[in-house]
Amino acid sequence: MTVRALSVRPLEAGSAELGEVPEPSSEEGSILCDTVAVGVDGTDEEIVKGSYGEAPPGRARLILGHESLGRVREAPPDSGFAPGDLLVGVVRRPDPVPCENCARGQWDLCRNGRYTERGIKGRDGFLAERFRIEPEFAVRADPALGRLAVLTEPASVVAKAWEHVDRLGSARGYFEPLKALVLGAGPLGLLGAMLGLQRGLDVHVLDLVETGPKPDLAGKLGATYHAGTFDDLDVAFDVVLECTGVGPLALHAIEHVAPGGVACLTGISRAGRTAPALDADALNERIVLGNLVVFGSVNAALRHYEQAQSALAAVDRSWLESLVTRWEPLDRWADALERRDGDVKTVIEFAA
Repeated sequence: MTVRALSVRPLEAGSAELGEVPEPSSEEGSILCDTVAVGVDGTDEEIVKGSYGEAPPGRARLILGHESLGRVREAPPDSGFAPGDLLVGVVRRPDPVPCENCARGQWDLCRNGRYTERGIKGRDGFLAERFRIEPEFAVRADPALGRLAVLTEPASVVAKAWEHVDRLGSARGYFEPLKALVLGAGPLGLLGAMLGLQRGLDVHVLDLVETGPKPDLAGKLGATYHAGTFDDLDVAFDVVLECTGVGPLALHAIEHVAPGGVACLTGISRAGRTAPALDADALNERIVLGNLVVFGSVNAALRHYEQAQSALAAVDRSWLESLVTRWEPLDRWADALERRDGDVKTVIEFAA
């Protein structure tokens, strides 16, 4: 039996195609799911462009998709899941050694780089009509969220970021942040702002876009939206969460961290940008004399998926609906991967 799946030849631009593949093997996991929805993001776009990606061992093609939502079709009695349940699949798998962190369930902090990732590195993703998952890497989705539970994976990334902000800030002494700046009003930035507001912070969102859904989404969430550049900000923030992946912007963001504050960088850019206007010595001085913490964060562990589920369940459902600006069917995958004016989050939705 076969299913339709979207796959690429990694590192080969223009190789993406929707075709028939064998139904997933039980070796991939004891739980079989019908795919409900798969979110797409910049990672998928770059893999399709041939920038990176790695097929499973012995295979030429990689099935895309790391932001998943599936409905259980088959599950062992001892798995904790039953047919009809909604679940989200964890993206990363621990390395085979394993390293010290992977051995402790913290594969998001893998130290030797030998981890695999669904739809990205050495392991097929979820962009197929059916997928399999191991029970220990499956997260039960809140039925009340319905198809919006597909936002769990991106929310888990910023859930981890905020958890580490809290830990690193408080590890050095008193840390009760009041103001936070989120750079970027894409899905990651808006979800990061959502988590900051749920912590009771005064959250500000900075993005270049002046009109469209982004300012409205930030405002309805309860954040203060700023359209423009850092030149328009003269405030220092206890927490800065960078969600654009624009390298020079990330470095300039540190200039707006208050003494004793924390800056978290979550984005990656492969454009080779430089920051000619940056005074490296002044930046170094600011970090040292200000006792700043600057760290990077990527991916998420199992507990961050669970934190993401709780955070999504606590926000107004209509706001989450507005965050997803386009739902596209599988046949229109190319449209889903195309950036359009007014896009915030695009999701590929599968037929019921």
